[in-house]
Amino acid sequence: MKKLSILFFLFIFNFYTYAIPYSTEPQEFVNELVNDAINKLSDKNLTSEEKSKYIEKIAIENVDIKALSLYTLGELRKSSEKKDLKNYQIAFEKYFLKSLTSRLSDYSSSKFEVTDFEKKSVNYTIVNSKVTPGEGDPQIKIDWRVYTKQKDKPLIRDLIVEGLSLARTQKEEFASILSSNNGDINILIKKLDEFSKK
Repeated sequence: MKKLSILFFLFIFNFYTYAIPYSTEPQEFVNELVNDAINKLSDKNLTSEEKSKYIEKIAIENVDIKALSLYTLGELRKSSEKKDLKNYQIAFEKYFLKSLTSRLSDYSSSKFEVTDFEKKSVNYTIVNSKVTPGEGDPQIKIDWRVYTKQKDKPLIRDLIVEGLSLARTQKEEFASILSSNNGDINILIKKLDEFSKK
């Protein structure tokens, strides 16, 4: 019985340590999420690996990686075989997380502020923000495209940095790779895997 009580305590501890209940209001959701990430990145008691794992976890839970993967693949998503599409989505997630965590130190001393928001439709809200880097670099304007179809679970679908959509830019880069390789999705998967293993 004592053993079960200890196990139950550990489960509760881990649940409250790792399950982060961010707000369901898009502007508060973005504010809480980003400031939480910055706090973790600036924590000198955490190793680089621990920081990377933490950022990966909150990205998996709060970014619509599946929708991003399909969008960036373009029209090829409609004609690709299910097996290839599944392999692509796996490769894309690894690529996305690697890209996200590769420059963590750049944002460890940044200041983040939500400046405004606009509800575009029932399913989308644009949250405006600014990031002030810690090294005296100029402020960066970032707009967050938040998917709100599930009201209790907002998800990030795109970042518009200084007017440039990262999802659209990625889509164009992938389209260029595919165009140079006769639309072969397996070449794209290979390139994503190669980047993830660096």
